[in-house]
Amino acid sequence: MGNNENSLIGFETRYCEPLAGVDEVGRGPLAGPVIAAAVILDKQNIPNGIKDSKKITKTKMSFIAEQIKKNSIFAFGSSSVKEIDKINILQASLLAMKRAIESLKKIPKIVLVDGIYAPNIGLDILPIKGGDHKSISIAAASIIAKDHRDKLMLNYSKIYPDYRFEKNSGYGTKEHLLAIQKYGITPIHRKSFSPIHKILN
Repeated sequence: MGNNENSLIGFETRYCEPLAGVDEVGRGPLAGPVIAAAVILDKQNIPNGIKDSKKITKTKMSFIAEQIKKNSIFAFGSSSVKEIDKINILQASLLAMKRAIESLKKIPKIVLVDGIYAPNIGLDILPIKGGDHKSISIAAASIIAKDHRDKLMLNYSKIYPDYRFEKNSGYGTKEHLLAIQKYGITPIHRKSFSPIHKILN
């Protein structure tokens, strides 16, 4: 285990166990749901390679995500495109986190959430800015959330191949924006998001 992983573990020693780390992915894309994950790691059996998911290749991420899921208690929560458009992306992200935490098979004594906002769930919960590179449990949550969402978007790419969701995961790349202009939007596009809102109006 590297120094970075040791520091991520060390950060959590000040908190009671069982501890859950929570992170979400998919706030920025123009298409697809927002996905949150909650993870309670087995601190005696932590997989190698856990760090901020943005610093891991897709191939490595899938492998590490599987190791995390084999050696932890975890759950996913999601918020649909309809919910995102109705209640806004921040509230939808908090809702996805709430669903993930409430789906855990074990009740944590404390929940660490990446960011500056946290859902109201009636548990001891602490938002941590930059938590995915401070807390190993949040980092683990970020990995399995991103891997899970990437696989969802891969499935959507088979239904809507013109948008190359397998490549862009719904983010507003130049290629994706050109596809929207050429083919219009799909049921999984977020109508409240610019530039889609501008196109529709």
